[in-house]
Amino acid sequence: MNSHHFAAGNVTLTPQDMQAPAEESLVNGDDGYISDDSSFYGDSDPSEHLCSLAGSTIPLPPAYLRFTTMALTNAAQLEDPEPKPLYNPYEGKIYARQLSEPVEIFLELLPPRTTQRSYVGEWIFIANPYGSERPTAEEWARTNSAGAAILADFVTRRVAIETKMEGKGNSKLAITRKVNPLREKARTAILDVARENGCTDGKWMLFPLPEDVNRVWAVVATATAKGELGTAAKVATEDGKGDRVARLICVYTEDFGNKSDVKRVLLKLGELGLTSRNRGISYKPDVFTYLDITGDNEWGMKPSLYQSKEALAWEI
Repeated sequence: MNSHHFAAGNVTLTPQDMQAPAEESLVNGDDGYISDDSSFYGDSDPSEHLCSLAGSTIPLPPAYLRFTTMALTNAAQLEDPEPKPLYNPYEGKIYARQLSEPVEIFLELLPPRTTQRSYVGEWIFIANPYGSERPTAEEWARTNSAGAAILADFVTRRVAIETKMEGKGNSKLAITRKVNPLREKARTAILDVARENGCTDGKWMLFPLPEDVNRVWAVVATATAKGELGTAAKVATEDGKGDRVARLICVYTEDFGNKSDVKRVLLKLGELGLTSRNRGISYKPDVFTYLDITGDNEWGMKPSLYQSKEALAWEI
């Protein structure tokens, strides 16, 4: 076996040094890098383990811990003659799980409830390592430009109708009935443009309370790393408001038009205990997010594409 050494302070570490205690052995296989029991609240503390190796009781910074761990894990993997081609658009990003990073360590070092936005940004990400490449920045730029033009055209037409009908004394209800078909046409056109450019990503949205966000995120992240959910997932970080507002978790699928896959992911969320028929959630295309089609948008468009209740009723 080849020996790979890495310096940590004044101590030279080997891949063997970096291993968690025996009761927390890690597995590398179709399930990704996770512990045998996949415990989020594990008994071992990787920070204490590294500190003990370095002869210090001072906790090491999370960024140092994460990227030191990944470097050593990569070294151990060099002996694999035929590594599986895995995918991660967030490789090298401090705000996301790395392919060589055990999911358990990723979760412990970036807990969403307390991870500050000033440290990693607005979101923590994890990708499905068995997924395929997602749309490029150029493809999204074309989609967003075309979508913005569609919205601008809708506004122009809406204003013309409102001006004309108000001048004739028509009621607001009559004006709304006249505008609604144009609004729906514009909404459909935006989705068509997204399809044409391959920008079909969308997400199911969960809103756990702050005190429960670490648990829910651990379930979502672990399932995503195993390839059991969609293409990726993200969770909102601590924005300074503390525990006053719910945290958003997005579970992505690659095609909002693929109802079979959209429903599959929804059903899996149900199996994981994160949704139920009495606790509905919404599905939103990414193109709506990029165009700022939110709950109270200026175009009066519905921001979500599907509701879980209707998706569960699909016969596919």
